Amino acid sequence: MKLNRKVVISNELGLHARAAAKIAKLAEEARSNVYIGKDGEEVDATSLLDIIALYCPCGVEIAVRITDPGDMKILNDIARLIETGFGEM
Repeated sequence: MKLNRKVVISNELGLHARAAAKIAKLAEEARSNVYIGKDGEEVDATSLLDIIALYCPCGVEIAVRITDPGDMKILNDIARLIETGFGEM
């Protein structure tokens, strides 16, 4: 079972504070750890500041990773949120 997904930031504003807060809120619902990664750097997806620090403008590919297969719904929900521009497009 694949525990990660790659997605491209499609929101014109990139992964900004409001969008990062939506990701963190979903990640907090997970039973285990959720990570967001870019260019070999990976951060805790429940940390708003860590997500913002990744600096992910529009067009950047990021990876969302879970550590527990039971969190597959969380992984898919976060990926869908990113793919749909955080509901802002």
